[in-house]
Amino acid sequence: MAKELQVLNALDVAKTQWYHFTAIVIAGMGFFTDAYDLFCISLVTKLLGRIYYHHDGAINPGTLPPNVSAAVNGVAFCGTLTGQLFFGWLGDKLGRKNVYGMTLMIMVICSIASGLSFGKEPKAVMATLCFFRFWLGFGIGGDYPLSATIMSEYANKKTRGAFIAAVFAMQGFGILTGGMVAIIMSAAFKAAYPAPAYEVNAAASTVPEADFVWRMILMFGALPAALTYYWRMKMPETARYTALVAKNAKQAASDMSKVLQVELEAETTEKVVEVISRKEFGLFSKEFVRRHGLHLLGTTSTWFLLDVAFYSQNLFQKDIFSAIGWIPPAKTMNALEEVFKIARAQTLIALCSTVPGYWFTVLFIDRIGRFAIQLMGFSMMTVFMFALAIPYDHWTHRDNRIGFVIMYALTFFFANFGPNATTFVVPAEIFPARFRSTCHGISAAAGKAGAIVGAFGFLYAAQPKDPAKRDAGYPAGIGVRNSLIVLGCVNALGVIFTFLVPESNGISLEEMSRENENENEIEIEIENVEMRGASSGIRDARTLPVSSIDH
Repeated sequence: MAKELQVLNALDVAKTQWYHFTAIVIAGMGFFTDAYDLFCISLVTKLLGRIYYHHDGAINPGTLPPNVSAAVNGVAFCGTLTGQLFFGWLGDKLGRKNVYGMTLMIMVICSIASGLSFGKEPKAVMATLCFFRFWLGFGIGGDYPLSATIMSEYANKKTRGAFIAAVFAMQGFGILTGGMVAIIMSAAFKAAYPAPAYEVNAAASTVPEADFVWRMILMFGALPAALTYYWRMKMPETARYTALVAKNAKQAASDMSKVLQVELEAETTEKVVEVISRKEFGLFSKEFVRRHGLHLLGTTSTWFLLDVAFYSQNLFQKDIFSAIGWIPPAKTMNALEEVFKIARAQTLIALCSTVPGYWFTVLFIDRIGRFAIQLMGFSMMTVFMFALAIPYDHWTHRDNRIGFVIMYALTFFFANFGPNATTFVVPAEIFPARFRSTCHGISAAAGKAGAIVGAFGFLYAAQPKDPAKRDAGYPAGIGVRNSLIVLGCVNALGVIFTFLVPESNGISLEEMSRENENENEIEIEIENVEMRGASSGIRDARTLPVSSIDH
């Protein structure tokens, strides 16, 4: 059985060492960059509208047309979805380490290229920006399954959940850094190139140098990715891939001896063959469906539903920021001042709710388990979404704005101290080594499909029926209140589908994926059954060898 391999046992019971934290930083910096690159675009879309879609004589500053806005904001999600599927599959075929460097180099090149979008005409700039952001998303997509799989296969079983969650929690710092970089850039250029408000002088409110600001913000994402590349290439391949997929236990023992700084005996080739000899089955086989079909349905559905709700929450940011006075009407500011105030508002939200939520998960995931955190997160998101939706008119009054912000922040908090983290952790733990990266990629891609629905489907759905209150260029929708009710129902579905996902807390990866199951063993779920026969004497059997069952 797989659990008999010494190198895997050594990993499962290893004390927390320096190499664990090194792996968290190396993998986590990828996620730091992912979050920065994905979310920084929302900080500069207003600026892009002012620069490239200004109309002389218009009452309000220029904004991106709906189709252009959807493309600029959503094309990276499409690339991410594709990258998750492709690199997830490739990580199981070529090895985690071999593919890990590719994703990072794509991210470095495309971050720089996004900021160097060619031409001065709006169509040329937006087309090249969208092209490079698609491929940027493609590289980001590969980071999801590879980082999660590498961290799960390096970790011990006692603190595995916290380590994987810590990698994912670096997203929070990436979002925070995006806001801080935008604040610094816009403040520096605003001080160097003063400009009047739009309503005072429309043409002069956007200085020519503002074109450098959005480019520099996008290009900054290449820096942390480039700094991490060397250390990623120095990481050895994970022992679980080398032993169980590449079937080279000698190399696995050699690699992990250096990492763990202990002597590990390399099993003989005969033992390796004996250990991993089992009835092989493919990803699309009946055996996979029987063993892991419901698990894959659980991880894909919960991640999809979570991202529908999580990314649609950006819908209300403009309402909240405007209501509490963080962002005044666009015409009362110049272009760089608007970037500054949007970045400041999003940074405060990240600091107060997003980042703490991630680290609460890191702290508690190995204490109360993945299932409990995910169930609690979806449940609380459902409660707060309905609490925002049902008395929505009450929350729109200026006197109630503080309560609205608190409810909104708590929804973000329980998304991150909940399914936003656990949906990333669990798929890296419950599938066999030869499918682990692929299944995580499939689950993550389902999530990104949900993100596309949440970010753009609900952007249209939330539009009021009253044309006077609608955003320019958008058709009538069902309104914010009804959209919130739908999102509450989406979170409630997340509660239901969570019951398809098994608890993996404190269990080795081989036990969880049933790779330690010999082909002449069969699991039989029996409770309080008296086994007849004088030689048996067994009253409650959970897992019995076939030979021990008295037919």
